[in-house]
Amino acid sequence: MKTAKTPQEVHAVLAAAFNTKNLDVIMNVYDANGIIFPEPRKEVSGQSQFVEAVKSICAVPGVMEIKTVYCLQSGDVAVGRSEWSITDKGKTQVAAKGIELMKQQPDGSWKIIIDHAFGAEANLVA
Repeated sequence: MKTAKTPQEVHAVLAAAFNTKNLDVIMNVYDANGIIFPEPRKEVSGQSQFVEAVKSICAVPGVMEIKTVYCLQSGDVAVGRSEWSITDKGKTQVAAKGIELMKQQPDGSWKIIIDHAFGAEANLVA
């Protein structure tokens, strides 16, 4: 399984993982003890709920693409801003602007600990 060696690689590794539709490959990009927002204003944490949230995202047909808007690193933590979409047969199924908090792991790889997939949307209030 490919892991991100730098925080700047996390978005590309995440998109490639989602495109496999393989839960183990996707979960390798995340710290499952973290937080994910599979929908606007829907915070999910805890291993079983996290896995269910990832499964629901995988159920969306199509190919995920993630553009890194920026990635700022300080030591073993980084914050990224993304623009992402899932497109199927030329039709956008879902698209949003996200914010991701990443942490370097003991093995040197980087994982997402908070994935606020809709966190940079202009109309979203926390």
